[in-house]
Amino acid sequence: MNPFSSGTRLRDMIRSIRACKTAAEERAVVRKECAAIRAAINENDPDYRHRNLAKLMFIHMLGYPTHFGQMECLKLIASAGFPEKRIGYLGLMLLLDERQEVLMLVTNSLKQDLNHSNQYIVGLALCALGNICSAEMARDLAPEVERLLQFRDPNIRKKAALCSIRIIKKVPELAENFINPAASLLKEKHHGVLITGVQLCTDLCKVSPEALEHFRNKCTDPLVKVLKDVVNSPYAPEYDIAGITDPFLHIRLLKLLRVLGEGDADASDSMNDILAQVATKTESNKNAGNAILYQCVETIMSIEDNSGLRVLAINILGRFLSNRDNNIRYVALNMLMKAIAVDAQAVQRHRATILECVKDSDISIRKRALELVYLLVNESNVKPLTKELIDYLEVSDQDFKGDLTAKICSVVERFSPEKIWYIDQMLKVLSEAGNFVKDEVWHGLIVVISNATDLHGYTVRSLYRAFHSSVEQESLVRVAIWCIGEYADLLINNSGMLAGEESLAVSASDAIDVVEIVIKHHTSDLSTKAMALLALLKLSGRFPSHSQRIRDVIVQCKGSLLLELQQRAIEFNSIIEKHQNIRSTLLERMPVLDETTYSGRRAGSLPATVSTSGATPAKIPNGVAKPAAAAPLVDLLDLSSDDTPMPSSSGNDFLNDLLGVDLSSTPSIPGASQAPNLGTDVLLDLLSIGTPAQNSSPTIDSLTPSKESKSPLAALEALPSPLASAKASSPAGSGSMMDLLDGVSPVQPASDKNGQPYPSVVAYESSSLKIMFDFSKPPGNPQTTHIKATFTNKTANTYSDFIFQAAVPKFLQLHLDPASSNTLLGSGTGSITQSLRVTNSQHGKKAIVMRIRIAYKLNNKDVLEEGQINSFPRNL
Repeated sequence: MNPFSSGTRLRDMIRSIRACKTAAEERAVVRKECAAIRAAINENDPDYRHRNLAKLMFIHMLGYPTHFGQMECLKLIASAGFPEKRIGYLGLMLLLDERQEVLMLVTNSLKQDLNHSNQYIVGLALCALGNICSAEMARDLAPEVERLLQFRDPNIRKKAALCSIRIIKKVPELAENFINPAASLLKEKHHGVLITGVQLCTDLCKVSPEALEHFRNKCTDPLVKVLKDVVNSPYAPEYDIAGITDPFLHIRLLKLLRVLGEGDADASDSMNDILAQVATKTESNKNAGNAILYQCVETIMSIEDNSGLRVLAINILGRFLSNRDNNIRYVALNMLMKAIAVDAQAVQRHRATILECVKDSDISIRKRALELVYLLVNESNVKPLTKELIDYLEVSDQDFKGDLTAKICSVVERFSPEKIWYIDQMLKVLSEAGNFVKDEVWHGLIVVISNATDLHGYTVRSLYRAFHSSVEQESLVRVAIWCIGEYADLLINNSGMLAGEESLAVSASDAIDVVEIVIKHHTSDLSTKAMALLALLKLSGRFPSHSQRIRDVIVQCKGSLLLELQQRAIEFNSIIEKHQNIRSTLLERMPVLDETTYSGRRAGSLPATVSTSGATPAKIPNGVAKPAAAAPLVDLLDLSSDDTPMPSSSGNDFLNDLLGVDLSSTPSIPGASQAPNLGTDVLLDLLSIGTPAQNSSPTIDSLTPSKESKSPLAALEALPSPLASAKASSPAGSGSMMDLLDGVSPVQPASDKNGQPYPSVVAYESSSLKIMFDFSKPPGNPQTTHIKATFTNKTANTYSDFIFQAAVPKFLQLHLDPASSNTLLGSGTGSITQSLRVTNSQHGKKAIVMRIRIAYKLNNKDVLEEGQINSFPRNL
């Protein structure tokens, strides 16, 4: 006899494994036992097979491989005795799963055992089949299981019902065979059979519409009667839990009624009374009762409309919120979030209790309650709810302030009744938790402030007060210095005073002090200090008498180790020293920012890298997405290759390349002196003066100002004075171009090497549109070509919102001037002209090529045309 197979019992093996002090010792014991089991398997010893399989199951649960013992399970299942079959089926469920091919060999044994005269063996087979049944086994053994649903013993019927659930999940087309047997189980008196029968009916309804209709028509009233009997049944020790008769059956019945009542008014009406009875009679001081009440609420909220029942259900959830158990409050908050979509008014009655949950010590409760409060806010209650949340923001934990500020800012933005209230609430949030506010929030606040022209004075005074008490809040500081830079004159003059507002005695020196504090503050980050430098430059234009002091502060930053601050300081100092004649124009107040553009970009409908022509787009109402034609040229060209054409320069590329920030062209502001060429994204614009008119070069060679430099100073120098603007606005064909700093240089028509002028070319032509290009060149600069594009409408329709976009490879630089109009009349009766300037760094080696995109609206529908132009004359 093998010494290993008979000498070690299961309990001795477990004892020896638990006595191991290291993993190596445990592995040694397991290896020894596995070797003994393999030896016994090879000898085909039937006496200790069940003991060896029991050892294998324990070893398997420890995580060691036991695949070599799978066939032993099948041998034990095929044995005649109950003890062997029990160990065999247990091993089958532990060591194998439905994906094992060896499982096919056990189907015949299962079939025999399902028809066995011993009901305990039948129970073993049903238990194993319910755990590891595959689709093939389900098809083979479904008739036996269906027959056992009417077996005389209730335990067999219960196991057969559970096995049937597995079968219909694996093979849904077999569901129709189980509809009638499952319906008969609902008449059972035995609770074990009844609860499995209810679960079987529930699963049948999920996989078979025919079963759902059958149970809805035939079983709704019987189920209501069963639930009523359970609710009103006297004390039964066998099923009693905390004074409630069989809460598990309660819950199963309520779930099935929810499935039957959803979407069916008749079935819902028949169960209204019993649901009201369950909701009112069930005690809520025990967990079992709360579980039943929760399922009852879910059923009420899922079935067809009954306003009285829903109010009752929401009131139950309101009671849950007052419970001391965090789990109960959490599930109540979850259910209220679903209920608010059905009956928001009833949920609003529990608003005070929900707000208390926002202050709970449990972080999960706080977050879920905050989400619910966010859903409860509307135009009528936004003010009291916001006040409660802001008051709590003052005492909330640091870990929670991020979520809380995000929700408060979103609520204020969505439901603000007036701009002054919006500004006040946002200032409170920035003062309390400015470091937790995301960038787009304070960006949006600046946009709103810019549009509230009658509140500029009030806002800058409020920010001045808040700054001195919350200088550590970075976002508040940024908004404050931006407003001081723009509206400092209103601050010191107390302009725009509102009724009841206290005046503020502030001098120009005080305003400069605020900005200087920010620059010298050790905790201010680079972006904040850069904005402060810009604010100082603005103040030099507001208060010329303090220019020397401002210049001294700026000069101190020229030696900064941060390149960004160093460059700004050098260039701003140059502006103050050398460009007094244009400083007032450069530093004039920002035009009103376009809320539509900002909202569209924030929502993702207008990416910040869009490069469009200078044509003024039509006014789009707030909240309406920009047309698809304004999409960036990234999708027009393959930007990953070396020869990739670059997007047309809109004047903001120098900032995009230099600082890594995104700027985009935006609609012009009518009535502003420099508005047509001014961008409106103050949040990222380095100089707060928008899109410069000059083209930018790929690199910065020095800090010396030059017309081709990418530096902000070059952009400032490129901005036209009022006189230059008047001259530059002359017709495109006037034969001259204004160099904004060097005067007027004549522009001559382009000619080839033989002196002959280049002919006009048809750059693009389709069935609806024609584009002509005329060429000219400045003397002494063969790399630069001026192009006059003429757009003609070949159809009888009028095109509105006309936009022309172009892109060129990296060796070319492109600048587009504003188009003459954004409306193109039909039938050739009108045309649009637009000037382009192309600089070819590979002049004489590579020809000009261009990709174009034309977008317009025809009968209020967006139209997009694209093409590539390769027909440029050589040597341009």
